[in-house]
Amino acid sequence: MTEQFKDQGGVASMDPSPFHRWLTSRIVRRICSPQRQQKQRKKLEKARLKAGDKHVVEYFHQVDDGYSHLASQVLLHLAQRYDIELVCHLVRGPQGKNVAEPELLLRLSRYDAFHVAPEYGLQYPEHPQPLEASMVDLANAILAAQDNESFIECAAHVGDALWSDDAQRLQGLAESLGFGTDAEREARLASGIARRAELKHYSGAMFYYGNEWYWGVDRLYHLESRLAELGADREPGEALLVPRPPVEAGPLRDNGSLTLEVYPSLRSPYTSIVFDRTVKLAEDTGVNLVVRPVLPMVMRGVPATREKGFYIFSDTVREARYAGVPYGNFYDPIGDPVRRCYSLYPWACQQGLGNELLSSFLNAAFAKGINTNNNHGLRKVVEAAGLNWREARQHLGEPGWEAMLEENRLAMYDAGLWGVPSFRLLDEQGNQILALWGQDRLWLFAREIQRQLDRRQVAG
Repeated sequence: MTEQFKDQGGVASMDPSPFHRWLTSRIVRRICSPQRQQKQRKKLEKARLKAGDKHVVEYFHQVDDGYSHLASQVLLHLAQRYDIELVCHLVRGPQGKNVAEPELLLRLSRYDAFHVAPEYGLQYPEHPQPLEASMVDLANAILAAQDNESFIECAAHVGDALWSDDAQRLQGLAESLGFGTDAEREARLASGIARRAELKHYSGAMFYYGNEWYWGVDRLYHLESRLAELGADREPGEALLVPRPPVEAGPLRDNGSLTLEVYPSLRSPYTSIVFDRTVKLAEDTGVNLVVRPVLPMVMRGVPATREKGFYIFSDTVREARYAGVPYGNFYDPIGDPVRRCYSLYPWACQQGLGNELLSSFLNAAFAKGINTNNNHGLRKVVEAAGLNWREARQHLGEPGWEAMLEENRLAMYDAGLWGVPSFRLLDEQGNQILALWGQDRLWLFAREIQRQLDRRQVAG
């Protein structure tokens, strides 16, 4: 862990004023409005038809990013299946305040892509170590020399050689496909980065269409569904190229030997739409659920930009709608509301209702629009969790929770994770089986639980 992050546990953000909290909440509610999204989509489609333009999808490829390599493998299929013009750009990874820790992010992309790839029918070799810098430069130089059509056709082949550490094959591709000079490579990268910034994003493996962003293969089903609704699907009625795997408990049930750890935060949009489903998955599979809450990232000193916040909130809208989870009536709980709720958490756990308290708070802040910055709002949270408000007030503001949350944060970082919600699956001896970040990985943990139980059943 870097020194930057060793110091984040005790950092507390300045609480916003009541007006700023109200204004932020109103802006986010507008971002999250399904009616606004549909209205904007209709306006854009009307303008496209009037101008006679094609459906233009832009893709931003980062060669040293595991998620980009997965995305590269569907580019040709996407261009063939849908009536689109697919425009490809070369970029480097996020920088500055848009990424908490670039090295951790790249390491996670390698680990995560390795586990996700076979579930999507894609290829990704296990690659725990960073790529060789000279090979990354050569891969970028090869792609920099391609026109759009050849980029789509060869990006996956270049990536396969790169991620397989096959320098000879990569050199052979350079000789057969051509490659740009250092200056041409850097110019192509600069152009892609500038275009991405113009469109107000920061990451690799991203698809852009009609004022909306779609992250890699994990969000491609949203883009595919949108294009199909617009009549751009050349094979209507056929299965999507990359459908989202469902969260399925499966037939096998554990006796509590496996442990599923979840690291939630009370100001995380993604946590708000997956927390209850995580609890249910544990109940349905019989695994032991351990909830380890942490402070919101911005309250522990992790910077966030407007572009990043806008994407997260708008992306959660689509994810929540697909999952059938209420979301979008937001009232910002940053600062004191979060601290006050966490001060009640140890007491709620003693009552056997810790999960209910967290669930109730998340529901109030992200789905019901309740202002939790006062006793009136917090009382609603407490009572909806099945707790007694009069008794709760005796514990409000009690210290001790800070050390628990800091211990959880350190455990999360030790697992190579830093964002929320994060998950860890542990065996009976407490050994880590799987550790990943993101609400869109719950389906993978559900599958891994079933695999572990199946192996035990076969062995037994």
